[in-house]
Amino acid sequence: MALLVPVVCALATQNPNLQITLLSQQRMADLFADLPANVHFQGVDLKKKSLRTIVSELGHYDFVADMHSVWRSWYIDLHMWLRGAKIAVIHKGRWSKWLLTHGFIHRPLTSTPQRYQNVINSLHGPIIDLQWTDNGPITTRQKCGIAPFAAHPGKIYPLERMEQVVRLLSEQGEQVVLFGGKGDANVLDTWAKKYKNVTSVAGKYSLHEELEQMRSLRVMVSMDSANMHLASLVGTRVVSIWGATHPHLGFLGYGQKTTDCVQRDLPCRPCSTYGKKKCKYGDYRCMDIAPEEIVARIKQNNQ
Repeated sequence: MALLVPVVCALATQNPNLQITLLSQQRMADLFADLPANVHFQGVDLKKKSLRTIVSELGHYDFVADMHSVWRSWYIDLHMWLRGAKIAVIHKGRWSKWLLTHGFIHRPLTSTPQRYQNVINSLHGPIIDLQWTDNGPITTRQKCGIAPFAAHPGKIYPLERMEQVVRLLSEQGEQVVLFGGKGDANVLDTWAKKYKNVTSVAGKYSLHEELEQMRSLRVMVSMDSANMHLASLVGTRVVSIWGATHPHLGFLGYGQKTTDCVQRDLPCRPCSTYGKKKCKYGDYRCMDIAPEEIVARIKQNNQ
């Protein structure tokens, strides 16, 4: 969803007469709060409303861009098509991702924002040109953020090593802010108490407030996780750590540089698109990265 934000922004700004309705789960509303006025977020809760009821309340549209391509979105597509809308559905490249994670190909795949752009442009109505603008160094930002958790073990740098990253940054006088969910708070609060100039905001803020916290960072250290994308949305440089997954799969934070990706070049990588697969060696050797290497990458090209 975070990778969709710049695409919707480009669509809205380059087509100011277009009225855009973005249909998603209500909890995603804060991601789209700062978009142009011609973007209207319609939040839904599938636990409270049936898909049939949601569709009945949608009305009529000229175009429908299906950015999800699952049975729920196909259900919506069908009903919108019957009402006269032109439909375009994302091609997720599942086959090419399978080939990449099984070692048959090694080239970078189409990025997710580019796939979103292709959906919109294939409608032959509104056209967008998605270009990243580098605003240059942000000298007023001082803090360094660290988000050490991810949804799956294959994407998490060992916590004992990440703690050493925190310690090294603290000893070097860095102001460190730790990010995570409520379930991560105990670990991160312990680090914050243990090291100087380290604070934890885990589980303490809403999504909108977290984005504002990230906006004040000079750099964010993150896994291949939601925090990489959230920091990217507010223009913060991200030093990302990759294990079972790989930037070639198309999920690098929008506007981020591959030179800021910390990873090991191993023949078994990537083994998984989303990091769900267990390590076949049992040791996640892809995450055997020295804390000093991560700190050194933070210091390179400091913004």
